[in-house]
Amino acid sequence: LQSNPNPDLKLDSTQASWFGSLVTVGAAVGGIIGGWIVDKVGRKPSLMMCGLPFIIGFVVIVGAQNIWMLYTGRLMTGLASGIASLVVPVYISETSHPKVRGLLGSCVQLMVVIGIMGAYVGGMILPWYWLAVLSSVPPTLMVILMYFMPETPRYLLSKNKRSEALAVLEWLRGPDVDHDWEYSQIEESCNTQDTKFALSELKDSIVYKPFLIGIFLMLFQQLSGINAVMFYAETIFEQANFENSSEGSVIVGIVQVVFTAIAALIMDKAGRKILLAISALIMSFSAAVFGVYFKIWQENINNSSLHKVDVQNSISMATHAPTWLPLVCLVIFIAGFAIGCGPIPWLVMSEIFPVRVRGIASGVCVLTNWSTAFLVTKEFNDLLENITQYGTFWLFSSFCFMNFLFTIFFMPETKGKTLEQIEALFRGPAHELAD
Repeated sequence: LQSNPNPDLKLDSTQASWFGSLVTVGAAVGGIIGGWIVDKVGRKPSLMMCGLPFIIGFVVIVGAQNIWMLYTGRLMTGLASGIASLVVPVYISETSHPKVRGLLGSCVQLMVVIGIMGAYVGGMILPWYWLAVLSSVPPTLMVILMYFMPETPRYLLSKNKRSEALAVLEWLRGPDVDHDWEYSQIEESCNTQDTKFALSELKDSIVYKPFLIGIFLMLFQQLSGINAVMFYAETIFEQANFENSSEGSVIVGIVQVVFTAIAALIMDKAGRKILLAISALIMSFSAAVFGVYFKIWQENINNSSLHKVDVQNSISMATHAPTWLPLVCLVIFIAGFAIGCGPIPWLVMSEIFPVRVRGIASGVCVLTNWSTAFLVTKEFNDLLENITQYGTFWLFSSFCFMNFLFTIFFMPETKGKTLEQIEALFRGPAHELAD
C-alpha cells in the first residue's frame, strides 16, 4: 500500500503505522464484546458471528476508495480477531478431552502462525487486494462449518439444558466411552455456581487467583518484546545479505510454525508450566544478547547519538558488530516465543476460569493483551529515543525474566486435569496457589 500507484490509497509511513496498529485497537474492543456474547448467546453462535466482521472487513478493504475505508476494514478485521481470540480457545477447552486439550488448545496459535506465514508467502506473489480476497476465505469456511458443530456441554449445562449436554458429550467422546463420570463432574460444578457473576465475587479465591494469573500472562506475553523483534526482523535479514527481505519474513514464519507445532505435540506430556518457564528464559537470554549487540554497535558509531538516529539506517551502520549475532538471536527468540509464550497464555486462559466468569474474565484478558500490544507498538520508537536500542532490549529481557519467575512461583500446572479439577486448585489458601 505504501507503493500503491493510486494516490487515494497510497499510505505514508504514519498512515501505514496506523493501518498496522488499528487491528489491535479493534481486537481490544472485540475482547470486550466477545466476553459478553460468549456467555449471552453461547460459544458456537459467537464463533459464527465473529466470521461476519472478518468477511465485511476484507470486503471493505478490497473495495476501498480512500484511506478511511482501509482503516475501517482494518478495524473490522481487528474486532473479529479479538472475538475469535477469546471464543476459539474457550470452545476448544470445553469440548476437548483433558488428555489432548493441550494439543488442541495449542493448535489455535499454530493456525495463527500458519496464517501469518501464508500472508508472507501470499504477499510475495499477490497484489494486496487479492491477498485481502484470499484472507476472506477462511472465515467464510468457518461460518459454514461451525453450523454443523455442537454447542459445548458446559455451556449447555450452565443453561440447564441437561439432555442436550449429555447428547453432545456422547457425540464428542463416542458411544463406546463411559462419559457419565465426566458429565456428573461438569453437572456438579455448574450446580454449585450461580449463573450470574457479581463484582463481590472478586474476593473469592476461585475467581481472583485465575483472574490475576490470566492478566499477568497476557501482559508478559506482549511486554516480552515480540513486536519489537519482529519490527527489526526485515532489517536484520537485509544486513545478513538476504537479497530479498521478504524471504526473511518467510523464514521467520517457518520458524514460528515449526516450533509452535513442536510445542503443540509435547504440550500434554511436558506440561504448560515447564514449557512457559523454558520459553521465558530463552527469550530473556536472546533479548539480552540483542542488547549487547546494540551496545557494541553504539560504541562503533563516530560520536553519533543513538537517540536521534533513524532505526532503519542505524543497523546498517553497525560495521564492527558481528552481523550473524542478531540473526541467531532473532531465530532463537522467535523459537522461544513459539514453544511457550505464544500459545500457552491463550491455552491457560481457556482452562482456569470457572464457567460463570469464563466469558467476562477471558474478555478482560483479551482486552489486556491487545491493549498492551497497541501500547508497545506505538511507544516503541519513544523507548528507542529515551533509553536507546540496547536499553530497550534489556528492558524486554527483564520482563521475560519476570515472566519466568511468575511462572515458577504462581502458575499452576493444568496438564491432564479436567476443567473442574483445575477449578478446585484455586479453592485453597493463597500460599497454595503454585501447588
